[in-house]
Order: sequence, then structure tokens, then C-alpha cells
Amino acid sequence: MFKRALKQLIIKQLPKKKVILLLGARQTGKTTLLKDIASDLGDVLWINGDEYDLRERVARPTSTKLKALIGNHKSVIIDEAQRIPDIGLALKLIHDNFPDIQLIATGSSAFELINETNEPLTGRKVEYHMFPLSFGEMADHHGELNESRLINTRLVSGYYPDVVKQENDTHEYLRFLADSYLFKDLLMLDNIKKPEKLVRLLQALAYQIGSEVSYNELASMVGIDSKTIESYIGLLEKAFIIFKLPSFSRNLRNELKQSKKIYFYDNGIRNALINDFRLLEGRQDVGPLFENFLISERMKFNHYRRHFVNTYFWRTREQQEIDYLEVGSGAIHAYEFKWNPATKPKFSKTFTRAYPEAELALVNSENYSTYLN
Repeated sequence: MFKRALKQLIIKQLPKKKVILLLGARQTGKTTLLKDIASDLGDVLWINGDEYDLRERVARPTSTKLKALIGNHKSVIIDEAQRIPDIGLALKLIHDNFPDIQLIATGSSAFELINETNEPLTGRKVEYHMFPLSFGEMADHHGELNESRLINTRLVSGYYPDVVKQENDTHEYLRFLADSYLFKDLLMLDNIKKPEKLVRLLQALAYQIGSEVSYNELASMVGIDSKTIESYIGLLEKAFIIFKLPSFSRNLRNELKQSKKIYFYDNGIRNALINDFRLLEGRQDVGPLFENFLISERMKFNHYRRHFVNTYFWRTREQQEIDYLEVGSGAIHAYEFKWNPATKPKFSKTFTRAYPEAELALVNSENYSTYLN
């Protein structure tokens, strides 16, 4: 079993008796992690929100109903909690009425679970995001050198645990995951009227990683209006399939101020959506794949270390650009990503004049492990 970075963070949080929310896409290992933690907790009541009979026992909660359900258990884990009606109220009642109970809930769709819990759990919860496996976790598992040697595979197949574990049929599994499983919660929503449009949108985004996206252009490509595009992208973000990177602007008139790029949490899912699992040799999208990999991996790195920064890209109307920025605690860190290690670093003079305090770094296929671990 892979040692997950979140385990120690969650264990350190347990004595505080806050409600722990573990969020992340399906199949990223949330249940496996909590079963590992549960083995140390002892007497645990496990409720799976995907199962109708268990869901009904928690739905429409009252203190009396919940007391009968919990009994003498010392900990309660509610898996796929977003499936349970009034889950926010249920978590609040358990926390307030049974203060000695350790309560943990997982969710694969933030649009439901966070909306349900924001108000009732104010001041009572701590949230963690579980991603697919990370470079750092795999480096800990079998050594940084071994993991670095697998970069070509990771750029194509990604880091979902079942993909990493399997030697065969990994692409078939990714197709299955991309075709249905990731959308399980999304397709239950009333406002997803045309699921085929959702897939077409994701395919369009897959071809545009590393490039600025226009909702109007996407609307024309997919065949729905731009407001629906915006709504669907918001839902896909909350289902942990994609995430946005906004443009950075502070000083210059010609800086792009409202632009955005969209990346995938996992390269394998991106490639499955366009059914392209070719090896890197001969591919035209190696640069975007490397960029998507580095930005998503850096997100994991920062989250697991509780390193809170704002992230951006930078570009001017004259197409001068910086691939990735991290801004926090008064510091600006600017990164350029180049797959080819022979490429010499070229940082825009416009940027360096406007932000002389920024620290600059070039990340390539030979030194990226330092940037990620």
C-alpha cells in the first residue's frame, strides 16, 4: 500500500476533535486511506453514502436518531457523504451533541458537500484535498531516482493509484474512469441536461492545456452558450477533474487581467478523454503535457505541506509570458517550464523590470524532481 502524505496531517488533527472533511475525485484513494487510519482508531462506525439503506439511516437527522445509530462507537466515518440528504445538519448534530466522537466525512463532489457543510460547520471543520498519487509520494515509495526514470510514463498515464499499480490494461482502466466513473456525481445533477456536451467540453479543454481559454470560443466549439460553458467548468472544478489558473496582473497596462488557463488534475484522465496514449516520442503535445504535470504536481506539493500561496500565469498583449507564478508572504516565485534541458532560460525583461523582486527558475526534464520534492 502506498504511504499517503495526508495520513500524518489527519492523525495530527484527530486530538482537536474537529470534523475532518476529506475531499477528492473518486478512485484517488480516500477510502483506502481512511481504512488505514480507522485501524488505529479502534471502534469505528463506517457509513457508506453510496448504499441506500445506510444513507436513509442518516438522512433527515435528529439527535435521537443519530444517538441510536452511533451507539457506543468512538469514531464515525461517513464515506461519499455528499450522497446523504441534509448531511451538513447531521455532521453538526453529531459534533455538537457527541463531542467525544471523532467524525470524518469524505466527498467526491465538492459542489454538494461543501455547500451542505459551509454554514452548519463554520468553525467546526478542517478540510483536506486528496489528489491522485503524487511524485513525492512515489519517490518516498521506491526512491526518487526510480520515480524520476518513469517521467515518460507519468506524463501519459498519470498517477491514479490503480493505474500506478497495474502493469497491464492501464489505458483501458483510464478510459473507463474518464467515460463514466468521474462523472457519476455530475450526471446526477438536474442542470446537466446534455452529458455529451460535457464530454465534448472536456475534450476541447484537453486540447487546450497550456493555452488561454475563451468561454465564447468553447461555446462555439461545443454547441452550447457561454454561460452554460462557465457553469459546466465550475462543476468540473468542484468534481476535481480540472482547475483554473488565472492571469497575474499588478503593475502594467498591457498585462492580461481577466484571462485564464485550465489544467487537468491528472495527465492520464486528460489523455483518456482524447484517446491518445502514444509514447512521448513523436507527440506534438509534450510541452503542454509537461506543463500540466508540473502545475498539478506543484499543487499537491503545496497542499500536503500546507504551503498556502496564490498561483497564476503571466502574459502581456504582446505574448510575453511566464508559465507559472506562486505569490505568497510578499514573495513572487516565477517558473518557466521547458521539457528540453538544452533550452536556455529566457525570462521576459518586461516581467523582470516590473517585478525585480521575483525569484526566477527554469524547470526541465532533468531538474524537475527538485522542484517537486
